[in-house]
Amino acid sequence: MSTLNDQSKNAVFLSLDMGTQSIRALAINLDGQVLGIGKEELTPYVANQPGWAEQSLDYYWAKLGAACHQLWQTHPYLRSQVVAVSVTTQRGTVVLSDADGNAVRPALLWLDQRRATPKYDLPVAWRSLFKVLGLPSVIQEFEARIAANWVQQNEPTVWAQTKKYQLLSGYVTYRLTGKHTDSIGCQVGYIPFDYQKLDWAAPHNWRWRLSAIEPSMLPELKQPGEVLGNLTPNAQQHLGLSSSVPLIAAAADKACEVLGAGAIQPQRLCMSFGTTATVNATLNEYKELNRFIPPFPAAIPRAYNTEFMIYRGFWMVSWFKEQFGQWEAHQAFQTGQTPEAIFEAMAREVPPGSMGLVLQPYWSPGRKDPGPEAKGAILGFGDVHHKGHIYRALLEGLAYGMRQGKELIERRSGVKAETVSISGGGSQSELALQITADVLGMPVERPHTHETSGVGAAINAAVGLGYYADYDAAVRAMTSIGKVIEPNLENHRLYTELYQQVYRPMYRRLSPLYKAIRRITGYPSRPIA
Repeated sequence: MSTLNDQSKNAVFLSLDMGTQSIRALAINLDGQVLGIGKEELTPYVANQPGWAEQSLDYYWAKLGAACHQLWQTHPYLRSQVVAVSVTTQRGTVVLSDADGNAVRPALLWLDQRRATPKYDLPVAWRSLFKVLGLPSVIQEFEARIAANWVQQNEPTVWAQTKKYQLLSGYVTYRLTGKHTDSIGCQVGYIPFDYQKLDWAAPHNWRWRLSAIEPSMLPELKQPGEVLGNLTPNAQQHLGLSSSVPLIAAAADKACEVLGAGAIQPQRLCMSFGTTATVNATLNEYKELNRFIPPFPAAIPRAYNTEFMIYRGFWMVSWFKEQFGQWEAHQAFQTGQTPEAIFEAMAREVPPGSMGLVLQPYWSPGRKDPGPEAKGAILGFGDVHHKGHIYRALLEGLAYGMRQGKELIERRSGVKAETVSISGGGSQSELALQITADVLGMPVERPHTHETSGVGAAINAAVGLGYYADYDAAVRAMTSIGKVIEPNLENHRLYTELYQQVYRPMYRRLSPLYKAIRRITGYPSRPIA
């Protein structure tokens, strides 16, 4: 850490965390302590048709300002201590803007399921190569999922107005600084981005041939920790700051979460118990967990997050409570508890292994493993089972999935995990942490705060402004362990047998049935031919 005067020691970083469910403004100091939070809940999306997911950019902007002003109302003294702002956002949400930077339509969220009609043609040599590599379906999926292609085909008037094409992070950067710049660490989605080189794809790259996007539409990219620009007077007023400060490049929410959990070496994994559950390692080399599915940019320069993903993750806990927890919700209201507390109390009375229930957490299909035909499943029902068994089996199934991701990352990276940090909203569940430790057979750590995405963005600002010499020093100073959960080795032996003999073979054996279900019913929707 550089030598700091008394004024510098009081430095505060304003981290703006723009998720799907809420926007949070966090004041964070040089020790990584969250000094104050302003939080605005979001309506996640507007759906004008089934499968669509859009949101107004003015709505996001207003909520961002409201979260900041809520922070200053409760902690007014922090406002004058802010030395930098950094932004971390949901991944893959697309914004189309005109030449003046004004959005020409609502944002297309990462949840949006609309697909363009493939129409672009590749040269014969490329088509032949992709066919040999077994890639035609991957290429067609890339083309179909580019939001620009759908807009061009279905909203030609809107497309004619579009001069800038960026992710939500780039749009917010423009609103804050007036500059069309964005962080490399935010570039996750169906865009002409070269994930191996961590830059926009070269002019001859096949991604451009499949996309309506022109290079001039895309923002200038900066490394995490670099200055994106200074706040404009309007932005300063909107955020309620007393002076103009720099906006420092951070990264997408999952990447910042990994950094804020201190997982910047491959020996330390970060598991995120969020809406989407993930297992991440930070590597200095480009490594694909599954062939042709790239790792994502990390929140530190020239590094990658090798990510294993369970698409619905801890969303399944919310789904279960909404569908089957009406009585528990009523009891929670009557007793002043939370529905989660009631379910966890029920699940704690259930022995490890849930008396034979094993859950496969594929409530949403994947691309490789699981494939697009995948479905969720619970095996082993008997008349002894009640909701507590199902709830525990759900947590166990997610833990099995996380173990599978951990083992895959270890094989591909060649590095054995020594520690596991668990963050995200689900990390507040003591039962989920204990089950995960038991399934993995190793201690798991919960960071000192569950606001790890915000801490990661603050670390980017602290390093970018020179408060710390490098990311190693910043992580040592700004991250710490809040709790360590030791595994029960007897439970681990039971879980290992279930994992190896039941959970791992489960998808392979059920996959033919899933394919038959899709062929007969059309659900999940068939992949692009």
